[in-house]
Amino acid sequence: MYILISHNTIHNPVNRLLALVVLETLSYLTFSMPMNQDWSPKEVRLIVKDYFDMLHSELNRYDYNKTEHRKSLLPLLNKRSEGSIEFKHQNISAALINMGLPFIKGYKPRFNYQKEAIEKEISDFVKKDQVALETEFEGFSSKLVLPKIKEIDFTKMLNEEPVLSQVKEDEPLFRPTKINYLEKEQNNRSLGEAGEELVIKYEKWRLIECGKEGLANKIEWVSKERGDGTGFDILSRNANGTDRYIEVKTTKFSKETPIYLTRTELSFASLKTSNFYLYRLFNFDTLPEFFIRAGKYESFCQLKPQTFKGYF
Repeated sequence: MYILISHNTIHNPVNRLLALVVLETLSYLTFSMPMNQDWSPKEVRLIVKDYFDMLHSELNRYDYNKTEHRKSLLPLLNKRSEGSIEFKHQNISAALINMGLPFIKGYKPRFNYQKEAIEKEISDFVKKDQVALETEFEGFSSKLVLPKIKEIDFTKMLNEEPVLSQVKEDEPLFRPTKINYLEKEQNNRSLGEAGEELVIKYEKWRLIECGKEGLANKIEWVSKERGDGTGFDILSRNANGTDRYIEVKTTKFSKETPIYLTRTELSFASLKTSNFYLYRLFNFDTLPEFFIRAGKYESFCQLKPQTFKGYF
C-alpha cells in the first residue's frame, strides 16, 4: 500500500499528527489483523471440534446455542471476529456436504474453503472417534423422524428455491468414511414415502383450492403402485387437466442439501420437460417446507457425475 502525503501536510503540526495516527492505524490493520488470512492448523482444529459438538446436539435433537459457541471460541483464536467464525462454520458445512457427511442446518454451506486444511481436520476428527460418530450418522440417516407439528398449513409450506451455488470444489481430498450419509438419508425408504405422502396431500389441497376436486381424485402414487424405476413418483394434474409428473426428494437437512439422481430420473425429466416438476422437501423432521423446480434437471441445478460404468 502506498500513501501520498503533501508538503503542506508535513509542515502543519495538526495534519502531521493526524497523518501519523492514520499511518499507525493502517499499519495495525495491515500487520496485526489476520481477518483475511488463512486459519492456522490450531484454529481449524478448534473450530472443527466446536462444529462437531453442535452437530452432535443437532443430530440428537438437543438444544444448543450457536452464539454461545461463537463467543466461547473468540478468546482461543487469533483475533477473529464472530462474523469470521460463523463464515468458517459455513465453510465446514460445505466441506461436510462435499464429503457426504451430515452437517448443521443453520450454517448455510459456503464453498471455496481451505480445502486441504479443513477436510484433513474433519477426517482426523472423525477417525479419532469413528465408531461412535458413524453410529450417530447411521442412526440419523436411517431413521424416520416425523415432524413435531400435528397439522401442516399448506399455505405456508411453499418456500423459495435456493440460489444456484457456484460449486467449484473437486472431489474431497480426504474420505474418513466409505458411506455417503447424505445419499443414504435420501434413499431411506420410510423417509421418502413420508415425503411423497405429504406431497400428495398438498397436491389434493392445491387442486381443490383451484376448484378441481375431480382432478384431485385422479392423483396416482406411482412409485408405490408401480414401484421405483419410472423416473418420477407422483402423477398429478395441472389445473387445465394436463399431466403433472412429480419427483419428490426429501431430507431432514436444509434446502441446500444436494440431491442424488439415477440415469432414469435424468432421462425422464428431459423427455417430459414441459410437464416435469421436482418437489424438494427439507427440514422434514421439524417444520417441513419445499420448493418446486420445473423442467429438466440441467436447467436448475449443477450436475456432477458420481459413478461410471466400465465395459471390457
